[in-house]
Amino acid sequence: MTFRERIIRSNFFIKLKSWEYWPFGIVQFPLFIYFAWLSIRSRSLIFFSASNPGIAMGGMFGESKYEVLKKIPEPYIPKTIFIKQSATKDEIIRRITESGIQFPVIAKPDIGERGFKVKRLQNKNAIDVYLAEMKFDFLIQELVDLPLEFGVFYVRFPHESKGNVTSVVAKEMLSVTGDGVSTLQQLILRKDRAKLQWENLKKIFDGKLHDVIPEDERVELVSIGNHCLGTKFLDGSYLINDSLSLTFDKVSKQIEGFYFGRFDLRCASIEDLYAGNFKVMELNGCGAEPAHIYHPGFPLRKAIKVLFNHWRNIFLISRENVKRGASYTSFKEAKLYYKKFKSATTVE
Repeated sequence: MTFRERIIRSNFFIKLKSWEYWPFGIVQFPLFIYFAWLSIRSRSLIFFSASNPGIAMGGMFGESKYEVLKKIPEPYIPKTIFIKQSATKDEIIRRITESGIQFPVIAKPDIGERGFKVKRLQNKNAIDVYLAEMKFDFLIQELVDLPLEFGVFYVRFPHESKGNVTSVVAKEMLSVTGDGVSTLQQLILRKDRAKLQWENLKKIFDGKLHDVIPEDERVELVSIGNHCLGTKFLDGSYLINDSLSLTFDKVSKQIEGFYFGRFDLRCASIEDLYAGNFKVMELNGCGAEPAHIYHPGFPLRKAIKVLFNHWRNIFLISRENVKRGASYTSFKEAKLYYKKFKSATTVE
């Protein structure tokens, strides 16, 4: 490989040429001034907390995923159990058995974001490893083994009888396809999105990296639909129509105190998505983003415009909820939620 090729194929250059990989602060910087202006207008730095009065902090940070899931009607959610960090392996296995959940399962922190510590546990033995690294309460969730994964963003203003879906992101799991000649390691390092995940992947596939992958055989590298883990986010805005909005209106109006956020879900087909035949793995409040903007090649200027509108909606919904009797979280209480959030998401 020439010097020029090494530069072009470096992780730094791969990230530099695609803004979807840029640090949060750089992309969000133009919004900081707008946030300050909205805070002044609201007379509260925590104005966003009133966007979803039924969710702690409006869902910006520090909320319990389990408490949010419990608000969603049961037919729409997978079986999920709450596990205290102090629980033993035997206790967890007993809880899993009693709930009717089968391995493999998904384990995830009760407080967290961006795929942090989300793992697929293949069997009972994997519980030992997860307990060793998990220092906080977590969830065990049945694996929703459906082929399509979407993030559907819903917005409803409190004075309106109907809301709308404003963003749909389709998630393409990180994978490579064999050519009958290359090893798994070569295939990973040849693909930019996979190469960025190399440090994790070489641990996950230890012992298989030198296997030659048969021609046309697809190897899924990561099964968790998170951008930080290599999942490709694709703009699914073309799926938005009145039928989709009506479906999510039906679900959302059954969730007390919810007006603004993203449903992360799986379904068997597009038809099932429209019909409401899906399972919601997580519901993220105002801390979620309209993730379709991370579609490769999506214009940065257009993405920033979407984010400005996103924050405008948070402000308008929050202000209206306050007029209707809701209140902003106090700064003191918000600090406690943030401290809890940072403690739960800091890598030791």
